[in-house]
Amino acid sequence: MPALTVVRVLASDLSAAQVYEVWRIRDAVFSVEQNCREEDVDGVDLRDDCVHLWIADDSGQLRSYARVYSEDGHIRLGRVATRASDRGLGLSTTILERVIADWGDQEIAIHAQAHLENWYAKFGFVVNGAPFVEADIDHVPMLRAAGS
Repeated sequence: MPALTVVRVLASDLSAAQVYEVWRIRDAVFSVEQNCREEDVDGVDLRDDCVHLWIADDSGQLRSYARVYSEDGHIRLGRVATRASDRGLGLSTTILERVIADWGDQEIAIHAQAHLENWYAKFGFVVNGAPFVEADIDHVPMLRAAGS
């Protein structure tokens, strides 16, 4: 794999091929691997304020991905996904570091899968509500304070 370069693309600048790759990685991770039975296409991906971030291989296939958009007065981080074959390489860490570099002066919220709570805590996220189940997966709401 080449250097860990994070690509950042506004929704309005996505090509059809890029949209396909975004949905392909999310389908592989959430639908196939995690057996999520809820719709992934939720109306956010093409919003004017949605920013897609990813690391791809030389062929353009996404290896790790996340999206960021505004919601309820803070930044919402979501759909964080890394292909099973690429886990442990620091790809999600690299993307999360980019998110914090770009939006860290604002509150960043996430609905984190519960088993990743400690991982997100390393980046300054703290649980800020009761655990809940989404798509048959345990989650916790987490918030990273502006500038923390």
